[in-house]
Amino acid sequence: MSTLAVDIGGTKIAAAVCDANDSIIQRWRVPTPMNADAINENIAKIYHEAVASGHTDIQAIGVSAAGNVGADRKTMTFAANIPSWLNYDLSEHIGALIGHAVPVVIENDANCAGWGEYVHGAGKGSRNMVALTVGTGLGGAIVINGELYRGSFGMAAELGHLPMVPDGDTCGCGLRGCAERYTSGSALEHFAKSAVRRRPQDAKRLMELCGGDITKLEGPMVSQAAQEGDVLGLYAFNKIGEWLGRTMAATAAVLDPDIFVIGGGVVAVGDILLEPARYNYARFLEGSAYRGHAKIVAATAGQDAGLIGAANLALR
Repeated sequence: MSTLAVDIGGTKIAAAVCDANDSIIQRWRVPTPMNADAINENIAKIYHEAVASGHTDIQAIGVSAAGNVGADRKTMTFAANIPSWLNYDLSEHIGALIGHAVPVVIENDANCAGWGEYVHGAGKGSRNMVALTVGTGLGGAIVINGELYRGSFGMAAELGHLPMVPDGDTCGCGLRGCAERYTSGSALEHFAKSAVRRRPQDAKRLMELCGGDITKLEGPMVSQAAQEGDVLGLYAFNKIGEWLGRTMAATAAVLDPDIFVIGGGVVAVGDILLEPARYNYARFLEGSAYRGHAKIVAATAGQDAGLIGAANLALR
């Protein structure tokens, strides 16, 4: 028994046939077209190639997609990067191209990555887990009593849009003061650029890394500087770590998980991010001195977490 897992990213579609233990057997990778029909055709082509390669025992296709997924696990209700995914039955469109040979199950990409961490990564063995993906934005996934929590309308775990700062910075969702405006890769760049403008005397290393043009300063440059001990790079990570801690404390007031698993590209710096996050989680946690604290750990399932999660969830 196997599953075809598909992860539709902003620049690439990654796919893999996974065995019954969610181990990857064969991979595909193609550029992501911005046309919905072309996306469907690429996924159908991969499926047919997988079958032709001898994977005739595929039981389901699990699709990880960035956007809002309906409670039916079939419909993309909204996706910022693909305008035509508006109440769009992605499952039906892919299914039609493969002759409805197997069920097609759609899941939010952060849910897939979080579930991958729960079944095969840092969250394995926990009972109640919250995963946070610190990337361009801030994604979330919630596991309660061993089950992925999707909410009544499929919209649970949008933790990047917790309203953290009244009348704060405008978020891409249209609201203001959302958590991801203060703890994300984009926020890291913002804090670093602001620090360079305020403290040019300390900005030598960051300016070297961006070639003297502050508009070209990007997250990986800030990460490199911080790992070298640069004061402004460390400041930027302290800031997003503070807001990550605040966000986890707010989440714990509602869900009281036993573990937070932090993933995404930014977490590659390890304790440079996680230590200020842990400190501020404890600082802003309600009743902090009189209750148990969740563990806060880095994700371990790697870049395949989304594929692993999509494969596993497709059969649940």
